[in-house]
Amino acid sequence: MTDPKNAAKIAPVVRRALIVDPNVASAKLIADLLKGLGAREVVLESEEKMALEICRDLDPGVIFVEHAGPRLSGESFTRRLRRSHLGCREAPVIMVTAEATGSAIKGARDCGVHEFVRKPFTVGDLLKRIEMLATRPRDWIEAVGYVGPDRRRFNSEGYKGAGKRRTDVAAKVAPGAAKDQAMRILASALNQFDSDPTQALRSIREQANALKQLALKAADARLAVNVAALETILAGPTPTKAMLAEPVGRVLDLAEPDTFTRTG
Repeated sequence: MTDPKNAAKIAPVVRRALIVDPNVASAKLIADLLKGLGAREVVLESEEKMALEICRDLDPGVIFVEHAGPRLSGESFTRRLRRSHLGCREAPVIMVTAEATGSAIKGARDCGVHEFVRKPFTVGDLLKRIEMLATRPRDWIEAVGYVGPDRRRFNSEGYKGAGKRRTDVAAKVAPGAAKDQAMRILASALNQFDSDPTQALRSIREQANALKQLALKAADARLAVNVAALETILAGPTPTKAMLAEPVGRVLDLAEPDTFTRTG
């Protein structure tokens, strides 16, 4: 079914799994596949609210969710999971649906889903998605408007061409692109602070850490010093937008020209 190296990578991902699907036959097919791959605990649920509660106790390594059903919106479930404080908030999510329309695929991508599979599916279809999750992990994006895996590698099941953007090169092999992206997200998080302070703070912390790592690798003393000043504010009592404006601004002053549009 899969080679030994991939099987070793898949095992920890599928060890504990949650399937959120009101269609019993579909859920059982997925469960049987996961058990065949070594899953030790597979929980089936049909309702969004209960599924989120189960996530707290189960801490799944992978989640399958139906796009829509009675008392279930796969997009809403994924958004709520991504913005939660649950330990599994970054767990891979695979959305399944019989209605694989363009809007459904776009909605899945924009809510933070990792992979998308159309019903009826085969065991091979599901295995391909699980192997992708285990062997080709994607960068995590912690912004305000979007929380989830990097959407540039989302499987739309349609597009087969080359990368659309210069920055389609993975950030881990393109430090300049990674820095630009962190700067853009940092600026956006400060601009959107009033609309969602909790997620904005989470995003700012994530970008500060990313920029610190990049500064250390590049021996960029100016960036390291300014990020350290920002982290000092973040480490204190819950900071306000006014408290963050100056240290964030100093970091953003080190961005490359045209990285983003400054507002405010």
